[in-house]
Amino acid sequence: MRIIQDNELNITARALINRKQLLKIVPLSERTIFDLEKRGQFPKRFALTARNVAWDLEEVKEWIEDRKASGQSIFRPSFLSS
Repeated sequence: MRIIQDNELNITARALINRKQLLKIVPLSERTIFDLEKRGQFPKRFALTARNVAWDLEEVKEWIEDRKASGQSIFRPSFLSS
């Protein structure tokens, strides 16, 4: 019987984060994140079990970097009359 060495597996370790960890990284409400996911504008969560979901940390980091790099200014309607 041959033992497979770690370097033969070629598995890239990906970190997963849960909802609580995500909310510490991305300062948005759960509802906003859910809406962004539905529109395809945020990394999709996936089920680990029937009651537990996770996000890929690298995908979330890439989303943050894309937001920073886009340079888009956010339009916020003014409630004050000019």
